[in-house]
Amino acid sequence: MANIVEITDLAAPELDVFARLTEAQLRNRAETEKGIFIAESPKVIERALDAGYEPLSLLMERKHLEGQGRDIIVRCEGLPVYTADRELLADLTGYTLTRGVLCAMRRPRLPSVEDLCANARRVAVLEGIVDSTNIGAIFRSAAALGIDAVLVTPTCGDPLYRRAVRVSMGTVFQVPWTRIGDTPEAWPQPGLERLRELGFKTAAMALRDDSVSIDDPQLRVEEKLAIVLGTEGDGLASATIADCDYTVRIPMTHGVDSLNVAAASAVAFWELRAR
Repeated sequence: MANIVEITDLAAPELDVFARLTEAQLRNRAETEKGIFIAESPKVIERALDAGYEPLSLLMERKHLEGQGRDIIVRCEGLPVYTADRELLADLTGYTLTRGVLCAMRRPRLPSVEDLCANARRVAVLEGIVDSTNIGAIFRSAAALGIDAVLVTPTCGDPLYRRAVRVSMGTVFQVPWTRIGDTPEAWPQPGLERLRELGFKTAAMALRDDSVSIDDPQLRVEEKLAIVLGTEGDGLASATIADCDYTVRIPMTHGVDSLNVAAASAVAFWELRAR
């Protein structure tokens, strides 16, 4: 049975998760597994539910109660569905809800690197990538182009930030991922060694004189390959490149010096996919 709650008080504490807590505050609850993230838009929420994520409450523009939010309400039976007209919700959140539906969800307990990579042949490793748009776009490419898992280094942004989830179109719920270490000391050398122990060769994506072209035949025949992508500004750290088995470049023309990391990831995932 639907639990529709008409919003009459914008200051109500139960609305804090949608309006007044920062994403860092939502994430950093006393225990990680009690943290919360916000999924936005019906398609994204449906993908999260399909993947087994636990919904806690919904915020929905009134017209969507019997529209595109109806199936979600049915799937979240008994949970509070806070609702109002678009103008009031904009006053609450500080912006117009483009898709009209938000869902507060429980953060999952992340798997170990070993469990995540047990049956993987191609994994992506994100080092220091902090722009949520880039993270979301990388996950979308990973889902579309055959990447089995994504590993996020300690200095990387959060794949469950609202914008990352939205840009990924919910594919962040479809591609298995976890963090490879919780402190900066866990990366690069310890993390790369961990991957080698799991049977992976590591490929650092970097424009270096000693790099091999992304279409090098040896890369294609590697049974297990970890594709390591670096931060938006400086790329991969020198120590990371030095510790990887390969340094791989995407050849550039017309004087272009490099691709955005999200674009580079799509090229790399396609070219280096498991055959």
